[in-house]
Amino acid sequence: MRLRTWGGYRWPVVLAIWLVGLLSGCINPTGIPAPGSGRGVTIVAAENFYGNLFQQLGGSHVSVTSLLNNPNADPHEFESSVQNAILVNNASIVIENGEGYDSWMDRLLAASPNPHRIVLIATALASHKLPDNPHVWYGIDNMQTIVQAMTDALKRVDPAHASVYEHNQTIVSRSLAAIQQTIAAMKAQYRGTPVGLTEDIYLYQTGPLGLRVLTPYPFMKAIAEGNDPPADTVVTANNQITQRKIKVLIYNEQTVTPITTNLQQEAMQQHIPVVGVTETMPPDKTYQAWMLGQLAALANALHSTT
Repeated sequence: MRLRTWGGYRWPVVLAIWLVGLLSGCINPTGIPAPGSGRGVTIVAAENFYGNLFQQLGGSHVSVTSLLNNPNADPHEFESSVQNAILVNNASIVIENGEGYDSWMDRLLAASPNPHRIVLIATALASHKLPDNPHVWYGIDNMQTIVQAMTDALKRVDPAHASVYEHNQTIVSRSLAAIQQTIAAMKAQYRGTPVGLTEDIYLYQTGPLGLRVLTPYPFMKAIAEGNDPPADTVVTANNQITQRKIKVLIYNEQTVTPITTNLQQEAMQQHIPVVGVTETMPPDKTYQAWMLGQLAALANALHSTT
């Protein structure tokens, strides 16, 4: 996770666009759609996996825009735009990950203060957060708690459809429970298997899976933050592959450096399976299908080593 220091535009530009939109009637200062607008509850999600779950909960009663939605791009390099500022200003509900992962969203919110807008911060809602690790969406138990907060927000903004949101929450919660059951079944079979990680994003699942992560934590953390890892940890991570101490390498496909590419190539040379994971949900997936697909790939890799 690299922390960005600016949102990709200057404050005077955001202010000018906001004022023009307000004067022309394009921006609703309350952030809540006017009756009969036909758009439903307007929601802006910083990341598309949160947006997808909001869509599942709200169905036809919501209009969701996700800003981070390209799994082929490094999410740490995202730059917000004036159009993003307008979307956030018009939203009834905004959800961000928080803890510096998407600090550009805080700047967008600050550019259009609105006491009526509901802002959800996933890292503040997470029920089982790992220390100094903002990737809470990889924890399925965290998502259960976050989905509850999403449902409560929808009911607050649109109480007329509260029963719809509650019904959809039941369906979503059951599907998340099914993912947890898959993880439990994999743990029973592969508990204690040594694996390597190129960064710390997947620690939220290696723990519940019972896998033994050998990669030095300072290595994973440095890669996640866009820094050069300590030299001794690079040596250790390389040796774990060349000496075949790990059975599988789990590789973040969106945070790629020469060091992680080298680890991937070494693993392939040693015939150690490499399982790719992403920080951003593929556009043709639901959150649940995304998580299950990666778990299936990991299960196949682990099975191939037994």
